Amino acid sequence: WGRCIVKSQAVVKYSAAPPASTFALLQEQTDLKLPPANWLRESAQLGPAGSTVLGSSSRSKPFSSFGMAYDFIDCVGDGVDVVSDSENIKKLLKIPYSKSHVSMAVHRVGRTLLLDELDIQELFMRSSQTGDWAWLKEFYQRLIDQKWQRKKKSKEHWYQKAILSKFLYYSINGDGAAEPVHSHHSDTDEDCGPVEYGPSWPATFNSSTSDADEHASECLENPYALGHVTSVPKEQNLPTLFNEGENSQGLRNDFVRNILWTFEDIHMLVGSNMPIFGGGRYPAVSLRLRDNNKPINVLTGIDYWLDNLMCNVPELVMCFHVNGIVQKYEMIKTEDIPDLENSNFSTRVVKDIAQNILSFLKSNCTKEGHTYWLFKASGSDIVKLYDLTTLCEEDPEEKCQNPFTLPVAVLLYKVASNMILKKKQNRKHYGTIRTLLLNCIRLLDEARHAQIIASAHYMLSDLFQLDEEESAEEALRAGGSEDSYSEEEEEQEGDETSSKPSDDSKAIAVIKSVGELSVPEKYTSTSPIRPSGVFPVLQDKEERCRHVLSYVLKGLKAIDSSIKKETDLPSADPHTPIPLKYEVRVQTGAVQKHISLLLRPGSVYQEDVKSATNSGMIHGSWQHRLKLQFFLKASKAYYVLSDAATNLLKFGRALRYIKLALQCHDAYCSISSSLPTHVLLFHSQCLCLCGDVQLMLAQNFSNRAAYLEEYSYQTQEDQELLHCLHRESSCQAFIMATDLGSDPEYQLFISSKCYEAANDLLTSGSLQGLQPEQLEQVLKRLGNIRNELGVFYMNQAAAMQTDREGEMKCYVTAAEQEVWKKSFSFFENGMHNFEAISDDTNMALLLCNMGRLMRICAQAHSGQSDEHSRGEFSPEEALYYNKAINYYSQALCRLGGRDRNTSVWDSVNWELSTTYFTLATLLQDYAPLSRKAQEQIEREVTEAMLKSLRYCDLQTESARQPLYQYRAATINHRLASMYHSCFRNQVGDEGLRKQHRAHAELHYSKAVSLFLSLSDAPCELLRTLLERVAFAEFTMAGQSSSAVKLKTLTGALDIMTDTRHAFSLIHKELQVLVHFGFSTSSGLNRQEVKRLIGVFEPSFSFLLLQLIKMSTTNEDRVNMYRQVYSVLLRSDKTAPLVSRIALYLQLLEQLAPQTGSVPKGPPP
Repeated sequence: WGRCIVKSQAVVKYSAAPPASTFALLQEQTDLKLPPANWLRESAQLGPAGSTVLGSSSRSKPFSSFGMAYDFIDCVGDGVDVVSDSENIKKLLKIPYSKSHVSMAVHRVGRTLLLDELDIQELFMRSSQTGDWAWLKEFYQRLIDQKWQRKKKSKEHWYQKAILSKFLYYSINGDGAAEPVHSHHSDTDEDCGPVEYGPSWPATFNSSTSDADEHASECLENPYALGHVTSVPKEQNLPTLFNEGENSQGLRNDFVRNILWTFEDIHMLVGSNMPIFGGGRYPAVSLRLRDNNKPINVLTGIDYWLDNLMCNVPELVMCFHVNGIVQKYEMIKTEDIPDLENSNFSTRVVKDIAQNILSFLKSNCTKEGHTYWLFKASGSDIVKLYDLTTLCEEDPEEKCQNPFTLPVAVLLYKVASNMILKKKQNRKHYGTIRTLLLNCIRLLDEARHAQIIASAHYMLSDLFQLDEEESAEEALRAGGSEDSYSEEEEEQEGDETSSKPSDDSKAIAVIKSVGELSVPEKYTSTSPIRPSGVFPVLQDKEERCRHVLSYVLKGLKAIDSSIKKETDLPSADPHTPIPLKYEVRVQTGAVQKHISLLLRPGSVYQEDVKSATNSGMIHGSWQHRLKLQFFLKASKAYYVLSDAATNLLKFGRALRYIKLALQCHDAYCSISSSLPTHVLLFHSQCLCLCGDVQLMLAQNFSNRAAYLEEYSYQTQEDQELLHCLHRESSCQAFIMATDLGSDPEYQLFISSKCYEAANDLLTSGSLQGLQPEQLEQVLKRLGNIRNELGVFYMNQAAAMQTDREGEMKCYVTAAEQEVWKKSFSFFENGMHNFEAISDDTNMALLLCNMGRLMRICAQAHSGQSDEHSRGEFSPEEALYYNKAINYYSQALCRLGGRDRNTSVWDSVNWELSTTYFTLATLLQDYAPLSRKAQEQIEREVTEAMLKSLRYCDLQTESARQPLYQYRAATINHRLASMYHSCFRNQVGDEGLRKQHRAHAELHYSKAVSLFLSLSDAPCELLRTLLERVAFAEFTMAGQSSSAVKLKTLTGALDIMTDTRHAFSLIHKELQVLVHFGFSTSSGLNRQEVKRLIGVFEPSFSFLLLQLIKMSTTNEDRVNMYRQVYSVLLRSDKTAPLVSRIALYLQLLEQLAPQTGSVPKGPPP
């Protein structure tokens, strides 16, 4: 055979045995037929090995592997390959050597196989008494053993067990341990047979719902309402879903020690009761008793070898006897056992057998929750594997008769709950967790196990993270790994592994001959478990939330089914009206009263805490605790859906979802005696989102019809969930907050109230100072909505003013003043909100809006003196414009500088410049001469114009730069015109006249320079140049010297020649108009051009005529003047405008070399 070194490692996970002590070396000729004084007494050193060999525990325990799995839940699913009693492991590995029958139940949990002995004789004995499993008995008799009858064990069997038990008790060191006592019972008496201590098979699990609930309630104390799954001493970790009677029948882990045994590459969790002795020169030995007349065979050798390997025992002490009389002891090392005479075997073959059997079972036992039966008849070489679950389901009269169903379901539940507690560390197991829970639910009856089903659905809903920002693909992609598998998948088997015989179509897999198990790698897992039941990779939030809501709904249905039936519900109070679902159009005052509920959400539900809810659910029960979790989970899912819909601009859908979220919260409040901090925080988030949605609806009111259609749609799932909510609450507390209003003012008002309620939550009670970041966001939203309301009423005031002007009403109405007050109040409150969070930028924007409001108020006070013209600039206008200037100046101070926020700074700076410009323009155009002197008005105009000019940013390149240039040019033009007028009208004070003349020249020059830099203001440039020419003509009129007059006229002609640039721009515009037709829009005002030409021609002619008269020195220049003057006089005044301008350009070009003028372009 040859020796092959095998890899074996054993780690004791749990041991109830005391430290190993030395064994008592029996003297020769000790009679083992006589019982020792301590026989069958409880012994910690022997454990059940000595006392149970004659008792009922010698029978198989069909749930022994489940007891170990419950205690070491961390090992199940992925940690180990096999969980089983060591006796079952040995029996499997001895299949090729033994003719004995093998009958085992196999269950799969994740990647772990649970093996338990299935005592078919005991099972059928029970079947004859209760009728259970009759279908299996009939199947067994028809296909396997047609003449089945219970086989009784021989007297020799019980004789050997008895002397083994007595030998172990003799071997215990202690007083009187080796003293024999005489017994009234002979060793060979028939009374030594098995004593019936009670049935070893539990009854079919059909406990009532109340019983199941009573025992199940203990396992719902962690955040997921799950069973206690962490590793604790086993007396504290018993499966609480079963009563003591059931636990005593195999569900408890009764092994002396549980060992994590690694045999080659196979990891096994095994239970062993083998007594281990030690001390002295033998730190650990196993003790065996053998008949000296019977050689050790291969089966016994394998048995001894595997026991020592599993328990990591290096030596074996063999005691030989003849007819119960001790003869001698012999010490054998564990590694020498395979080479014993008459029992030698190959360890390599045993290793191959183990690997082949494991591969065979893993390849064929693929369905989680199914009970598989591995069977080999006595004397047969064929091993068959049956799916008992499928056979049971095929029998129309036998339903739920599989006693393994509940233990398997509970184990699936416990493994999943253990994994879900670690999900944040390793998300690749999400698919496994989901499949475990789905299979658990599939196995259970909702009527009897509603608590487990509801808890499993909650765990399923909790797999989908709703509050994380990372993409689902990144977070959950690992869920689609090989850890996930389908509970409905049928594995295809290769030809080399098994085949179905024609005479037994019920077997799902067959080993044709046990000899095949000794062939290396004869059976391999050629069909790995495919991930068809993988955790879904959800790339959008809506799909993720829909999965959550689906599981929440199923969980709530399971809870409702476990409470009272409708006939058991308390009758309605005849004095309490039943609320009907109808809509009433509520006026603003009523809305104000109703919406006040939002401002105290933490207290309105505390008034009447009853012992039972509307549905009859008792406070503190598992139903109550789970419903709270489900309501909160559903609320969060709808919140995420609403947020996603908001991002997609589907505001009607968003409002529907946030309405459902708040209805879930309402139901939560109705059954909760208090609101935890995290719930209040989440509620404030819901109110904020509701406010956001209402604000968006108000801002996009033109699409209300589409939003109403989205809002009215409802899925079947949502309707069923609402039905579950209505069992506990009317869900009407937030109906006003989630109403789709018919006007934007109502929606803005609701949005404001939502934000106020959220702010009230965060600044009072247990939340005060707890979430400063969230409070800052709420205050920012509150300031924003108050700004929106202020802008709304400001625009309303502007519209009312326009309507009043259209009706030719000069007075300000009371309604306008009321709207101003509302707008100003909202702006002021918004300022307080932004000030509380030191948000200078938004404060600047609100101050800017307040400035605009003041300008609207000022415009409203601009009275009309008659039907066609307005009156003088009033004191009220001046008051409001100065207030506007004050607010704009405050805004700039808040910003501090352009670097902090460029866009806001530019906006405020422009508005301030505009206000100064408007004030100066109105003061100049509608001077209040009845109240102020002309000089005072001129000073105020100059001051306002210069301040406006100071805020014109001409250096920074921006979109507003051309506007600033145009305004600066206009301001200089207006100032030049004003000084021109003062110069004309000033009499007497020559020094002041010179000052006015110098200012006029300066501002005309600046205005021309700025207009030249603009390509879209030719008319303004032409007008400025003509006014400057007129200013020169007026100056010449006051001059007496001919030489000075000639110089002035020459300068005026130079200015006139500069009009070429303006005429060139106008000519291009006119050509475009002629080419594209008059329908083409253009900024050129043709009438204005004609008026300016009407001024240009006389002025041009006058200058030429005066120059002809006064020029005497340069004859060529005079001839040129005459020629141009002649052409100008004979020109056709009725010619098209474009032709006339072309002529002017031609004449001006002729004069340009004579005058020395160079056309000015835009400044560098």
